[in-house]
Amino acid sequence: MSLIEFQAVSKSYPIYDSPSDRLKELLTFNRRKFHQDFWALRDVSFEVPRGQTFCIVGENGSGKSTLLQIVAGILHPTSGLAQINGRVSALLELGSGFNPEFTGRDNVYLNAAILGFSTAEIDRIYGKIEEFAEIGEFIHHPVNTYSSGMVVRLAFAVAIHVDPEILIVDEALAVGDIYFRQRCLRKVHELRARGTTILFVSHSAGDVKALGDRTMWLDRGRIRELGETDMVVAKYLAAMVEKDSAYLELKHRDPAPSAPRSQAPEVVDQIPNIDHRYGDGRAEILGIAVLDRFGRKLALLQPQSQIVVRISVRALEPVAMPNVGFMLRNHLGVDFAGTNSTREGFELPSMEAGDIYTVDFHLQLPEFYPGTFSFSPAIADGVLTSYRMCDWIDNAVTMQMGHGEGQIYGFVHLPCKVQLNACLGDGRLEAEAKLA
Repeated sequence: MSLIEFQAVSKSYPIYDSPSDRLKELLTFNRRKFHQDFWALRDVSFEVPRGQTFCIVGENGSGKSTLLQIVAGILHPTSGLAQINGRVSALLELGSGFNPEFTGRDNVYLNAAILGFSTAEIDRIYGKIEEFAEIGEFIHHPVNTYSSGMVVRLAFAVAIHVDPEILIVDEALAVGDIYFRQRCLRKVHELRARGTTILFVSHSAGDVKALGDRTMWLDRGRIRELGETDMVVAKYLAAMVEKDSAYLELKHRDPAPSAPRSQAPEVVDQIPNIDHRYGDGRAEILGIAVLDRFGRKLALLQPQSQIVVRISVRALEPVAMPNVGFMLRNHLGVDFAGTNSTREGFELPSMEAGDIYTVDFHLQLPEFYPGTFSFSPAIADGVLTSYRMCDWIDNAVTMQMGHGEGQIYGFVHLPCKVQLNACLGDGRLEAEAKLA
């Protein structure tokens, strides 16, 4: 059974050139139109079954917030059918649903009462809400005295403790501190495990890929892509990169005649896997290989070993500022680490059509947990703050990380030196030291 079902949902807002136009329209009983329609959503159709985490990505102004407000019951569609089958708890824009003149405690009781909780039921969950929010005595102060982070803490604490069947989380978490944000994401994972349906909106591709079962990309109110999260996020990020300014390409192009070009002495011409590929096609990845420090191909990654990631690229058109790199992802598809030639301070010469470069990245692997990791190579044109993606290959090489000597707690073991700084006791150690 789908808890959320949209069938050709559209939402428009009237835009008036002046307040008098609104009055004119009212005086004619809407028989004459003095406004223009702005369509925030157009023909949006999707379903979210029970227990699924459904993510929504898109630029600011793409219609994400309008869609969430329709799900929450705040707005009604102009046309189409929006059917919501379950109790909704929403964390939308900052402070929504809170009366700023009421105390935090009063707002907890007010919000829970709106969702149908009796006073006795709210009494039972109030202690958990107060504990999770961690705002101390401010819970008894008016909300208009809170910082933005404190508002989010209280709002999220209420949202997750009212036993929702559908939880809506908007980008509001972005204003929280790192500590509280991590607690929120852990709580979202707990709710997922309990079968709560989650609608999650974020500009963080890592969060979306870590949480989303399915993802929808909204673009100017319409669905651009809908499906498996890795595929949708990859296409969305590619489009955002392509939207970056390309003026630096002309700015940094050398008008002087270039010296004779030569092909790299060693070219990697194998790409073991291509999950998804995108770019403007002005240059291409020829191959990628993961080698040991002697240049031999590796079948298994070993913690604390030296490796070489070798990437060969070819220019099909002039590339003024080539930048070659790769992204390392873990088994969840989350971008774990990455680098590129520009980031490492190595400026590659400009490329003309037909030029082939082979770039080696020499790495000392830390002590990772024994999971599966993939390498995604790329070549771009431009500086780090403004570039055009020429070619990107998702998960071209996937390799297993072997076991190290010790236990890995979390994702990576940090090199650490341990020493005894001081010892407080009954004087025995001090006496032994004197005898020694």
